[in-house]
Formats: sequence, structure tokens, C-alpha cells
Amino acid sequence: MLLDALRKNLAEHQAEKVAGYDYPQAAVLLPITRSPEPRLLFTRRADHLNTHSGQVAFPGGKRDPEDRDLIATALREAEEEIALIPDEVEIIGTLGELISLHGIRVTPFVGLIPDNLALAPCEEELDAIFEVPVRWFFDDPRTHTDHIQVADQELYVPSYLWQEYRIWGLSAMMLVELLQVGFDQPVSLFDKPEGQLIQRPVRPFPPR
Repeated sequence: MLLDALRKNLAEHQAEKVAGYDYPQAAVLLPITRSPEPRLLFTRRADHLNTHSGQVAFPGGKRDPEDRDLIATALREAEEEIALIPDEVEIIGTLGELISLHGIRVTPFVGLIPDNLALAPCEEELDAIFEVPVRWFFDDPRTHTDHIQVADQELYVPSYLWQEYRIWGLSAMMLVELLQVGFDQPVSLFDKPEGQLIQRPVRPFPPR
């Protein structure tokens, strides 16, 4: 089963840390339904927000001083954003840290959730919750690849279109690691793929 392989692979995975940078912390949750055909849950940020409006993302946000750890951050944010009760989430692994364009150190956590939960988006932050079958990504259905240079590193970030939702950027980078590590898929941020490349501006690491 897919979820059995996912558990095993993530249990053996050593998530990479971003060394040498002291950025504010944040955490996100990659929720996967515990179902015969697992689905990955995403959100879309509301159009009225000042930052990241209309973008697809995973539930998450900045760490609060009251959060005992980053898992608590991810679970608290998921409850606030989509009404996902923390006790319904089984954390099964951690993915590598990423630095956002705004200088936030983001840690992604993978969690299993029951199928068909009654979730609801927080209207102040989100305008949609949607799910994508995990297997849909196995055929690498990217519409194009964003070629991004971050400092001295070249990245090839896939961009996916599921119905009317565009999955790209930081969320797509997390998704690539989930597919590669968790599901043994031959996808990488570092190998130049076939198909359309869109050149993006060079992005130095944000100042500390």
C-alpha cells in the first residue's frame, strides 16, 4: 500500500536543515488522507490578503512563542485555517527546511488524516480547500518548470494545474521532496527536466 511505503520511507529519512542562517521559524502540514487512494490536501489563500493572495499552499504559518515546538505550530495553524483538529492528525515524518522569499525558515511535516473530514476554510485567510490524488503526481503532469537560481544554486521547480488550482513555488518544492522521498518517484529539483522551462529572476537568500 502507498501509505505503508510512505511511513517506512519517512521513518528512514533524515530531513535537511538550512545551515548558517538565523531566520524566523514557521511550519506547515502536508495532510494526506488515510484512504485506499490517498489524497493530498491543499489550501488557496484568499484574494484580499496582502501577501501570497490567491496562491496555493499547505496549512501553516509562523511559530508563536506559546508553541512548544514546530509540530505544535503546524497543528495549531491547521486547526485555525481549516478546522482540522490536532488529535485527528498522525505526524509520520519531516521534510527538509526551506527559506521563503520573505526570509522565513519553513519546516514541513507530513501527517495522515481520516478520510472525509468535515473541514472548513477560515474565510479571513483562505477561499478554498481541495484535495489531489497522490497518484496523479506520479505521471509528472507538470505544465511547465520554473527555472530558479537561488544564490548559487539552480532549481527546477515543477508547476502543476489541478482543475483551476495552480500548484507551484514553495509548495511545489515541498511536494517534490514528498514524492521523491516518500513515494520513490523519479522527480528532482536539481535535474533539468524535459518540456517548457520558464526562467525566473535570480533570488539571493533574503537578508537575516
